[in-house]
Amino acid sequence: MTALRLGVDLGGTKTEAVVLRVLDDPRALPDVLARLRVPTGSEHGYAHIVANTRQLILDVTKAAGLTTMPPVGVGMPGSATTKDGATVVKNSNTVCLNGRPFQGDLAASLGAPVAFANDANCFALAEATFGAAAGARVAFGVIMGTGVGGGVVFAETSGALRVWDGAQGIAGEWGHIALEPVTGPACYCGRRGCVEKYLAGPAIERAYEARTGRRAALVDLAARAATDADAAAILGETLESFGRALAAVLCVLDPDIVVLGGGVSNLDLLYTAGVEAVSRWAFTDRLRTRIVKNALGDSAGVFGAALLPIAHPPAAEVRSEP
Repeated sequence: MTALRLGVDLGGTKTEAVVLRVLDDPRALPDVLARLRVPTGSEHGYAHIVANTRQLILDVTKAAGLTTMPPVGVGMPGSATTKDGATVVKNSNTVCLNGRPFQGDLAASLGAPVAFANDANCFALAEATFGAAAGARVAFGVIMGTGVGGGVVFAETSGALRVWDGAQGIAGEWGHIALEPVTGPACYCGRRGCVEKYLAGPAIERAYEARTGRRAALVDLAARAATDADAAAILGETLESFGRALAAVLCVLDPDIVVLGGGVSNLDLLYTAGVEAVSRWAFTDRLRTRIVKNALGDSAGVFGAALLPIAHPPAAEVRSEP
């Protein structure tokens, strides 16, 4: 039986919503009934984000020709935790959400329950369901964009896919492994030298500007690396950081496949010299884990969010902290 689902991908700069018709074949790409995108407007604060997301959900439901809102799943940077009896957001780089009951407030404003998960978990779930990681026993989905995150999906013996969120809801958060905890650049999380400060797109661009005094977009750095020694040096440092950071994940998780997403995943070097860098640092004689580009593009996050009401009930996502 087909089912309707609504997914929201709430990012730092844009928020996107989609209504999908999920088909009988669970691995078949769903039909997109409507898809809308608006600025997140995080500079306007928490109340604006709640109201903005609510309106987007109502608008995309109407655009899909529906009179009843489908089950809603929301993916965003950060995770949910319970503190002082309330379910609140933590670890979001949209910092106005941290400590706020976003899931509950959005559900109250809609008059309907809302499933919630980290955006990298949504990305990994979609790629494991419809995309590059379909059929894998264990998949690690990586987002390298304005930030760096990750999500873990594994296949149960029944064949059903499950997102592993962990005891603290931080499973897969390799972006906040410290590569240089003393001398590295300060991170919004309060620590120094996090992977995110080396492998996020803006971090790579800042490294080039600090080295040369010139600004350049990431795509331009890649294009000019053959003739620009500084661009080549920055990309070389990026690949080395990528190798060290991802090898640490592989030593713990040992997934069948790593799927890369986000703007940085468009660097072709990641799939050649980047794989070689991971292999140099991984604790194995031969790297069997496949490191591949995503198959779903910018659809993965919002598609995965739409799957949350099926695969990721909200009650299972809340982790308590002392």
